[in-house]
Amino acid sequence: MQVVVLASESRYRAKLLCRLGIKFTKMSPNIDETPFPSENAPQLCQRLAWQKALAVRDSVQANPPEKPHDHALEHLIIASDQMAFGANQLLGKPGTVEAACAQLEAISGQQVLFYTALHILNARSGQEYVALDVTKVQIRKLNKQTISRYVELERPLDCAGSFKAESLGIALFDSISSEDPTGLIGLPLIKVCEGLRQLGMQLP
Repeated sequence: MQVVVLASESRYRAKLLCRLGIKFTKMSPNIDETPFPSENAPQLCQRLAWQKALAVRDSVQANPPEKPHDHALEHLIIASDQMAFGANQLLGKPGTVEAACAQLEAISGQQVLFYTALHILNARSGQEYVALDVTKVQIRKLNKQTISRYVELERPLDCAGSFKAESLGIALFDSISSEDPTGLIGLPLIKVCEGLRQLGMQLP
């Protein structure tokens, strides 16, 4: 029996995974996300997704099920990490209104690249699926009043790039180029489906 574990406490990723209609549990990977020297955005998010998957695998293996027959469970761990790159810098979660406004000012009129890494791991067999989704977002030219008004309305303080593309943040864009629109929100579901199928789960 396969059990899906989302290696994240993100409400955005959980909401996306719910769209697949599968049961899953959530576990916080609790890893150090400090970048290595000279590590670029795609390298960083791929490494962090891998480390998240390993951290949750170790937690699952350290806390086996109480019922003996449950040892046959196969935990499929879904880990993801996203990095945004624009204005020649990594764009993290702003955390404050001031930082969000500064971030949006920096990327005004610029193209921002969102790298979303996916790592699905079978905790028992070690079989894995790895993918990287890339989304290009062209930000329209924004003035300070627009930026201040948007940040006040939506409070995107926990979002890389300081906007929520799934809601009002779309008003800040000129265009989006992507193979998977869910990748920008934080979990590329097309690749999740492909990975789960490769690891033996039946999906439509």
